[in-house]
Amino acid sequence: MPSVVVTGVSTGIGHAIAKLLLDQGFRVFGSVRKVADAERLIHEFGANFKPLIFDVTDEAAIRGAADEVRGALGGERLAGLVNNAGIAVSGAVIDLSADEFRRQFEVNVIGPIVATQAFAPLLGTDPALRGAPGRIVMMSSIAGKFGNPLMAAYSASKHALNGLSDGLRREMMLFGIDVVTIMPGAVKTPIWGKAEQEDLSKYAASPFYPALQKIRAMLPQMDASGLPPETIAQHVYDALTSPKPKAHDVITPGPMRFWVSTKLPQRWVDKIVASRLGLKPKK
Repeated sequence: MPSVVVTGVSTGIGHAIAKLLLDQGFRVFGSVRKVADAERLIHEFGANFKPLIFDVTDEAAIRGAADEVRGALGGERLAGLVNNAGIAVSGAVIDLSADEFRRQFEVNVIGPIVATQAFAPLLGTDPALRGAPGRIVMMSSIAGKFGNPLMAAYSASKHALNGLSDGLRREMMLFGIDVVTIMPGAVKTPIWGKAEQEDLSKYAASPFYPALQKIRAMLPQMDASGLPPETIAQHVYDALTSPKPKAHDVITPGPMRFWVSTKLPQRWVDKIVASRLGLKPKK
């Protein structure tokens, strides 16, 4: 039975990935931050799900989890590592504190680095283990292709993850370990509900406050038009099992929207986005 480690499986995309892989005959080691979530998922998923309790910002806990997985594998290699856990910090660049930027990068960039370092021996860098080399899947975003206003911290973290993944992919060729970057558009996940509950009052004096309120009003529409997490899970399964996986897998509800955002002259895109959010300078 092939085994895969997936980070951030309590809800959303990670939960859908774990469920699909289990349905397809994988054993899943899934990370959660709370014991209550681990117990809930054991009951929901069954015996082939093994919870790993760690926060992706806790290096010691991640390395401890890697030791736990090594023991469970009994000398076999992992089939894959899915670096899925992530957060989205919203706010204008000039309003966010340096600590908020650090938190965004600690979770979305440093977390995958530490997890990759910890589990790489089990994927194939340790020649003493048995089996074919595993694969690494990085959960990025189309935000890593362009910068969204008031989400620049998140976009910057995904730009960084894309560059990291490309460099890592070329390095891991030495061990036969493929690295696939998944870049979804908007997805129907609890992230939208969490964003709707975020307290915007701390930005009340900011010139960007009206734009933030407009984004808040758009959230229900973004949720309704988003991709189901099961679609992303299927792409992850394909990345882990395809004979020739894509290096970059872009998944959007509307391909034309992605094309417009990345291919049109940026000044045109800037004007469209600024007009929609009320960010045009006053005359």
